[in-house]
Amino acid sequence: MSVSSWRGARRSITANLEPSRSHLGPFTDHSHAVHRCVTRVDGRRRMLAGVSGTIMRQGDEARPVLRVGELEIRPDEGLAVAGGRALRLSVREFGLLTALAASEGRIVRREDLYREVWRDELRNGDRTVDVYVRKLRVKLEEALPAWVFIHTHVGFGYRFAPDRSQAVHTASTAR
Repeated sequence: MSVSSWRGARRSITANLEPSRSHLGPFTDHSHAVHRCVTRVDGRRRMLAGVSGTIMRQGDEARPVLRVGELEIRPDEGLAVAGGRALRLSVREFGLLTALAASEGRIVRREDLYREVWRDELRNGDRTVDVYVRKLRVKLEEALPAWVFIHTHVGFGYRFAPDRSQAVHTASTAR
């Protein structure tokens, strides 16, 4: 499939993406990746950024596997494994998990997370990041109930660091 993404006075950019069995970041179907870029953006510049960002993810440079306790995040495969089992995460949830885990325990502002995962500026009053953090917390808690990974710092953002779950900690230390 060939998608002509932008034609300027001096440049013509065309993305040629062929569906295959390989992974393109978190996408498993290349045409789906392009479709989302084309239908979910307003202007040429944003469309071009989405398509080029998708293409760049298949570059030669491998991103390292992130390991945090029993949680393993494989960015190049779009896969998160908790306790030996693959987590079922949406593209946005996986992007959020990867961005938080890569922060290495530092607090990440909501605006920065939105910019990195959604590739756009966070609008005033938008709670999208908070909603997806909640969804991600639920899935991580179901997979690894003894651990809490995402911590809220009100007025600052979110921090990713593994801590024992309060319920598990209380039960195990009560003996």
